[in-house]
Amino acid sequence: MALDEAERTVQDFLSGIGLSGLFGDEKLESRCDCELEFDDRTLVVDASECNGNLVESPDCRHSVVERLADREAEAIVVHSNGMKYRYGADDTEFLGAAGRFVELIGTRDEVLAREVARDPIDGAAGLETRVDAIGDIAIESGLLDAVTGVEEYSDVFSPLVGLQIAYYYVEQSIEGNARLVDVREIETGSTARIYEREDQLPLYALDIVDLSFASEERELIVDGYEAIAEGWVEGDRAASRAIEFVSDEPVDPTLTTVLEKHTDGYGILEDLFADPEVTDVYVTSPVTDNPLRVELDGEAMETNVHLTETGAKALASRVRRTSGRAFSRAKPTIDATASLANGRGLRIAGVTDPVADGIGFAFREQADDRFTLPALVANGTMPAEVAGFLSTAIERNAATLIAGTRGSGKTTLLGTLLYEVTPDTRTVIIEDTPELPVGPLQSVGRDVQALRTGTGDGPEISPADALRTALRLGDGALVVGEIRGEEARVLYEAMRVGANANAVLGTIHGDGAAEVYERVVSDLKVEPSSFSATDLVITVQAYRTPSGRSRRVARVEEVLGDGDDIWFEPLYELDETQAVPTGRIDRGESRFVNAMAGPTEEYADVRQAIADRTELMKTLADDGRVSPDEVAASYTDRG
Repeated sequence: MALDEAERTVQDFLSGIGLSGLFGDEKLESRCDCELEFDDRTLVVDASECNGNLVESPDCRHSVVERLADREAEAIVVHSNGMKYRYGADDTEFLGAAGRFVELIGTRDEVLAREVARDPIDGAAGLETRVDAIGDIAIESGLLDAVTGVEEYSDVFSPLVGLQIAYYYVEQSIEGNARLVDVREIETGSTARIYEREDQLPLYALDIVDLSFASEERELIVDGYEAIAEGWVEGDRAASRAIEFVSDEPVDPTLTTVLEKHTDGYGILEDLFADPEVTDVYVTSPVTDNPLRVELDGEAMETNVHLTETGAKALASRVRRTSGRAFSRAKPTIDATASLANGRGLRIAGVTDPVADGIGFAFREQADDRFTLPALVANGTMPAEVAGFLSTAIERNAATLIAGTRGSGKTTLLGTLLYEVTPDTRTVIIEDTPELPVGPLQSVGRDVQALRTGTGDGPEISPADALRTALRLGDGALVVGEIRGEEARVLYEAMRVGANANAVLGTIHGDGAAEVYERVVSDLKVEPSSFSATDLVITVQAYRTPSGRSRRVARVEEVLGDGDDIWFEPLYELDETQAVPTGRIDRGESRFVNAMAGPTEEYADVRQAIADRTELMKTLADDGRVSPDEVAASYTDRG
């Protein structure tokens, strides 16, 4: 008979005759080497000197159960070998029931208490048949309910897993009815698997590279993190120098990349946005109750990633630091931008107490500043005919609104059209959150001045005041990132009285010219006669294709008016998948085309200019000359 079994037999006999304490307390009090402490309602287990595996280690279970005998918990977090394991409410309740049993049984049967603490499943065997006080305690504590139907601890425990220095956990188990439909290799080294699920959102399951390292490699990452946190390593290339600092071996670039992601980057967001088809990531408060969600090519999906409360606070702190904007209970909303390690730009909207139950974020990819009109022709956003017309119109100072719903590509198209403003025209851009390609425009010889607006509190100025300032910064093109408030009346008054004689461009939420008119006149209180200063309304939209989500120009409408009587005529409108000419320009019916004619030009001359520009757009797109530098170079001799 094995020693443990023999010991148990003797202990059972002594317990039966009331001599369970004969062996003394030392054996009964044996424990593992874990260090345990409570952080609010979470039991934190430092298993750096121990196994820490609650499935495999009876000693570690014993330590945890005895702490739960003293105090209830909602979660258990175990730190072990550079990893952390979070056991949720159900897992914690299972061990909590064992803890209550140990507390209630007291000294009645110390051997049984020890066995339940070490092994609740086997320790509770037979208790359902007992009709004494111990049987009553087994019921009262919830132990019998907890172990009913449970054969293995792996059936009970399914902890979320994360790297010890990271602010997230990953759920590694996949539901049985989930069907794998796609596997995506991500440039960070992680892998994403997409599952379809019945009556649920699809699952975007990340297999994160952080969790693939051996324990020795994880320890290097943790030690490197500490070296940076303690200030032992600072400055440029801190991550690689930190790994060198804690290791005598050559630097592994993968370890450096992971450490950099969690010290100088945006953590798990770096992995999610490394997938080129992920456009949005949502952090929903309270973060401990909600997994992260993503939009993949326009489709909403749930992920297997859970941000920690500390992680949400760390994100808030980083957003405050990089944006220079307040974000607190006193100012519980924020709108900012960020750049990831891979250079991808994000727009960030955040909320916190008291307007939300904790911290929540929406991260969204920023408009791509590499697009030009020939690039949009090449990728199918618009045909060359539309691009040629828009290029000519913006060059000739059209007052243009770009309309569309959220995510339709309004800002992308606005940034693209700014390359069509001639190099000798000064452009002033007004934005609350920088998204338009100011730097790239300046790099190709455009004279662009950006103005950043805010609420009007502190050092920031309101959009209306920024617009008044812009009108004094030089005669030229005026760009308003998004028209949505008081600035609309200032803008239209400036256009009406001719304070700005050059191109005026902006984006506005709406689907088509009629809806935009209703929003500007009814909601923003602009006079109908002032709205008639608008020349064009371009409507863009996102739509689904068999290969994913795409965007397109759906309509280009000219604004016609006589006093307060305003109406719209389409110059280009959707035919199946692309906008095509309505024939209005060719028939000589467009008032706007007529108005574009210079002092020595006729309507036919403008039509020819549009045709020539259309041919240029097609040639550039076909030749693949679509970068800002290449497009700007092709414009040097345009008429």
